[in-house]
Amino acid sequence: MTKNVLVTGGAGYIGSHACKALKAAGYVPVTFDNLVTGWRDAVRFGPFEHGDLMDRARLDEVFAKWQPVAVMHFAALSQVGESMSDPGRYWRGNVCASLNLIEAAVAAQCLDFVFSSTCATYGDQDGVVLNEATPQAPINAYGASKRAIENMLTDFGAAHGLRSVIFRYFNVAGADPEGEVGEHHRPETHLIPLILEAIDGKRPALTIFGTDYPTPDGTCIRDYVHVADLADAHVLGLKWLAAGKGSSVFCLGSGTGYSVRQIVDAARSITNRNVPLVEGPRRAGDATQLVSGSVRAFAELGWAPQRADVAAMIADAWRWHQTGHYER
Repeated sequence: MTKNVLVTGGAGYIGSHACKALKAAGYVPVTFDNLVTGWRDAVRFGPFEHGDLMDRARLDEVFAKWQPVAVMHFAALSQVGESMSDPGRYWRGNVCASLNLIEAAVAAQCLDFVFSSTCATYGDQDGVVLNEATPQAPINAYGASKRAIENMLTDFGAAHGLRSVIFRYFNVAGADPEGEVGEHHRPETHLIPLILEAIDGKRPALTIFGTDYPTPDGTCIRDYVHVADLADAHVLGLKWLAAGKGSSVFCLGSGTGYSVRQIVDAARSITNRNVPLVEGPRRAGDATQLVSGSVRAFAELGWAPQRADVAAMIADAWRWHQTGHYER
C-alpha cells in the first residue's frame, strides 16, 4: 500500500531533506509549496503540487487526490527580525495558513500531523537548558506564531482526534552529505551560509549582530542540529504516530551551545580561509542563549544524531556551497 505524506514547504531547506528521508523510509513525499521561498529544483524525491496554504480549495483538492496518511508541516515565515517589524505578516502567514491546513487535514480525516516548531517559543531564558517542560515565553512574533500553532494542534486533538508530534528544534545547519539538496535562501539569513558567502567573496563581510551579550566572548550562543539528523527525527515522529503512541512534543538539538565567534573560528579552520567581519548592534528579538535538552527524543523517540559535531555541519554546508545551487 502506497503511503503518501503531504509535506508543506517541501521545496525549502528542511522540507527537501525531510522528503529525501521519507523516500528512503518507504513513503511517497508529496510536496505542497508556493515556491515563494522554496525551489522547484529541490523537489527531487516525490510529486509536486503547487499551491498556497491560504487557498483552502486547493488544499482540499490535493488531499482528495493523494489521500495522504499524514502531514509534515514545514511551510512558514521564519525571520525573527522581520517578525518584529511586521508581526501581522507572521500571524497571517504562519497562524492563519496553518489553521487552514489543519482544518483541511481534519476534513480529509488525515489525522497524523508532524509539526516543525522552534526553540523561539521559549524566548530568552539564559542559563537554562531548554526541554519540553520549560515554560514558553516567546519574545518575537515568529516564536509567538509557532506557539499559537502548537496550541491549535492541541485543541484540534481534543476536539477532532488529531494526533500530532511537535518538534521544537534549534539552529539547523549543514546539508545533505550526498549533495543532492542543501541550503539556499534568498535572501540568506542563517549564520553558517552567511559565513561561507563572506569567505567566498559573495558578500563583503559577515556582520556579527551584538558583541556585548553576557557570554564568554560577547556574542550569542546557539545549539546547532544537522539538517539530515533533523529529517531522520521527522520520520521517527511519523512512525511514532503510526504506532498509536499519541501526541507528543520533542526538543531536537545537540545539547551544546556555540557562540557566533566559535562558529566563525570553526568555519575558518575547516575552509582554511579568512572570514571578513563587521561588528554591528544587537538585533531586536534575538535571545542571548538557546541550548537544547533533547533527552526525551533520545529516550522515547530513539533519535540518535549521526552528525552532531558542528565541524561536520560546516563541512557539509561548505561542500554544498561550492557545488550546489537551485534555479526556479
